[in-house]
Amino acid sequence: MGQLGTGFMVGKEVEKNIMSFTPINERICTLGLKGKFHNTTLINVHALTEEKLEEEKDKFYDDLQKTYDTVPKHDIVMILGDLNAKIGKEKAYENVTGKNTLHDVSNQNGEMVCNFAIENNMTVMSSQFQHKTIHKGTWILPDLTTVNQIDHILINMNKEKKKEQYRMYEP
Repeated sequence: MGQLGTGFMVGKEVEKNIMSFTPINERICTLGLKGKFHNTTLINVHALTEEKLEEEKDKFYDDLQKTYDTVPKHDIVMILGDLNAKIGKEKAYENVTGKNTLHDVSNQNGEMVCNFAIENNMTVMSSQFQHKTIHKGTWILPDLTTVNQIDHILINMNKEKKKEQYRMYEP
């Protein structure tokens, strides 16, 4: 029987900068770090898999939104972890995902991640940089032949940029 849980492993040199650790639930926790110019809040997540009920996924994203909304306004925010999201190359999401995703088409979880990023002026950093295809995968199915990129890092953008810069297109 599997157990869920999220957390952080930090080195001794980082330990002195920890301001807070907050477990939200078994799928979300936060770590507040003191910075020289800006504090940083890390939100670690373990999202539901694709086959879970839409209501369960909506609850996860509601909890994530509530967590994000509690972060101090001037903090740098990074959401990281297993989002179970295949992010594709759809034009509608290109402003937040870039062009360097492993997948061509987003799954439902990928769409939810992209929409969350748009609504919160975030960028999916895990697909912004060009890498060899072999280095993009974050999870391999037990058949050892199917590779997916389902773990991601999102970071909040400059607050001056407004979500109106994104025009929604139907994929």
